[in-house]
Amino acid sequence: MTFQIKSISCKNFQSVGNVLQAVSFEKEHLTLVLGENLDLGGDSGDFRNGVGKSTMLNALSYALYGQALTNIRKENLINKTNGKNMSTSAEIEVKGINYRIERGRKPNFLKLFVNNQEQTATDIVDDAQGDSRETQKYIEQLLGMSHTMFKHIVALNTYTEPFLSMRASDQREIIEQLLGITVLSEKAENLKLQMKSVKDDIQLESFKIDGIKIANENVQKSIDSLGIKSSAWESKKNSELENLGKAIMQLSSVDIDAELNSHETLKQWNINNNKLKDLNKQKAMLESALSQAQKTCDKYIKELESLSNKTCHACEQALHDNKHEELVLIASTHLEDSQIYLNKVAVDLENILEEISTVGNLPRPPITFYETETEAQGHKNNLANLEKKLEEKIVENNPYNEQVEELKNTALQEISWDTINKLSKIKEHQDFLYKLLTNKDSFIRKKIIDQNLSYLNKRLSYYTEKIGLPHKVVFQNDLNVEITQLGQELDFDSLSRGERNRLILSLSFAFRDVWENLYQHINLLVVDELLDSGMDPAGIEAGLSVLKKMARERNKNIFLISHKDELIGRVDSILKVIKCNGFTSYDSNPEYVGAA
Repeated sequence: MTFQIKSISCKNFQSVGNVLQAVSFEKEHLTLVLGENLDLGGDSGDFRNGVGKSTMLNALSYALYGQALTNIRKENLINKTNGKNMSTSAEIEVKGINYRIERGRKPNFLKLFVNNQEQTATDIVDDAQGDSRETQKYIEQLLGMSHTMFKHIVALNTYTEPFLSMRASDQREIIEQLLGITVLSEKAENLKLQMKSVKDDIQLESFKIDGIKIANENVQKSIDSLGIKSSAWESKKNSELENLGKAIMQLSSVDIDAELNSHETLKQWNINNNKLKDLNKQKAMLESALSQAQKTCDKYIKELESLSNKTCHACEQALHDNKHEELVLIASTHLEDSQIYLNKVAVDLENILEEISTVGNLPRPPITFYETETEAQGHKNNLANLEKKLEEKIVENNPYNEQVEELKNTALQEISWDTINKLSKIKEHQDFLYKLLTNKDSFIRKKIIDQNLSYLNKRLSYYTEKIGLPHKVVFQNDLNVEITQLGQELDFDSLSRGERNRLILSLSFAFRDVWENLYQHINLLVVDELLDSGMDPAGIEAGLSVLKKMARERNKNIFLISHKDELIGRVDSILKVIKCNGFTSYDSNPEYVGAA
C-alpha cells in the first residue's frame, strides 16, 4: 500500500503571515531548501537563519497530529504579529482515496474531507483542545503511524531526540511499533474486552444450570436407579461383543486370522503407547509442580512460625501489633492459596498415576506379515456371517434408555451444557490467544521480531556502510542496540557529533525501509539540517549520495533543509524560503537546477 503526502499549506502559522503559503510534495526528486532573509541582507549566503525553513515541517506535523515536531505550545504556533486565524491544510492519499485535513486555532477547528466531502459525523470539537478526539483518532488510523514514528521516518529534525538517546522503554516502544508488536498489544486490549463479556456469560449460564439442578434433585434418584440397570445391560452387551470378537479371531486356524488379530492388536497397542507417553509427560510436569508447590507452602509455614513470636521473618526484629497482624494475614492468605494449589496438583497427579496404572506396561508390539490391514482384509470374507452378528449386537438398543428418557422428559428439566461448554472453549481459546499476544516470550512475538529484526539489521548495515560510519551497529534479539568498532563496544554518546549524525540518518533510513516493507510506501522524506550538524565533507557527500539514490531509484520526494550553499547544483531543484518584513513565504516555483 502507498501512503502519499501530497501538500501542506498554512497561514498565520509561526513566521507565516496572513497570506496562504503552500508547498507541494508530489514531485519525485531531491529538493534543497535554502533561506533568504531579506530583512537582514538578502541572498548573500550569510543570512539563512530564522527565515522559517522548518515552518512547513511543523505545519505538516500540526496538520496531521495536532502538534509541532518539538514541544512548542500550541498557542505559540500562532503568528505573533497577527495573533489569530491560524490554519493549516494537509492533503494526503491513502489507497487511492484523497483526504484533506484542515486544522487551526483562534478559532479552534479540525475538519476532515474525503474526496472533497466534509465528514461531519465525528466533527465534535473539544473547546479546551481545539481538536475532535474521534476525528483525530480516525486520522491517525489513516496515517498508520504514531507522531514519534513520523518524526523518525518522515520528518527528520535536529531537535528530535535521537533514538539511541531515548530511555530503553521508549526505544522498545518505537521498535515494537516498527516491527508490528504494537499491533499485537492493540489486539490484546480488544480481546480483553471480549474475554470479560464471555466470562459474564459463563457466570449467568452457571446460575441458570444451578437452579435447574436444585429442581431435579428429587427425581434424580429414580433416574440413577434405572441408570444402574442400564449399566448392567451395557456390561452384558459389551461382554457378548467381546466374546463375538474372540470367536471371530479364533474361527479359523489359517494364518490370516492371526494376521488380522495382530493388526487389531497393533492398532490398540499404538493407541495405548501414545496415551502412555502423554500420561508420563503430564506426570513429570505435575511432579515438578507438586515439588514447587510444597516448597512454597513450606516457605509460608516458616514465615508464620517466625511471625508467631512477633518477629520479622526477614530481619528477625520485633514487630508492632498492626504490622504483625498485617504480615500474619498476608502470610496466611499466601499459605491458603498455596495449599489449595498444592492439593489441586496432588489430585491431578493422583489421577494421572491412576490412568498410567490402568494402561500398565505394554508388551512388545505384534509382528505382522502385511504392512497394512487393508492388504489382509481380502481374506476376511469367510468371516462375514460372524461379523454380521457382531454388527447386529453393536446396534442393539438399551431398553432402559427409553425409560430414562421418558422420566427425564416428564419429570426433569433438561440441562444443556452446550452453551457453557462452548463459552468455556471460547474462553480457553481467548486465554491462550491473550497469552500469545501479551507474553514477551510467546512464539508469535519472537517470530515477528526475529523475521523483521534480521531485515532491519541488514538495512542498517547497508546505510552505515554507504554513509561512511566505521562502526558496526546491530539490534539484538532483546531489542537493545550494540555499537562496536574493531571488536570494542561503545556507547552512542561516546561517538563524535558527526558519527552520531551518520548513525541517526542510517537508523532513520533503515526504520523507513522496514516500515515500507511491512506496512506502506511513503512518498515524502524531509531532512532538516542533519547534514549541517557536525558532518565533515565526506559525511555530507555520503549522506547526499544516499538521498539522491533514494529519490532517483525509489521515486521519493526528498526535501533537504540546509544552510550549505555548496549543495546548490548537487540537487534536482531549490526551494527558497524568503523572510521579508518579518513574514515567511515559499517560492511557489522551485528552481530546477539538475543534480551534478
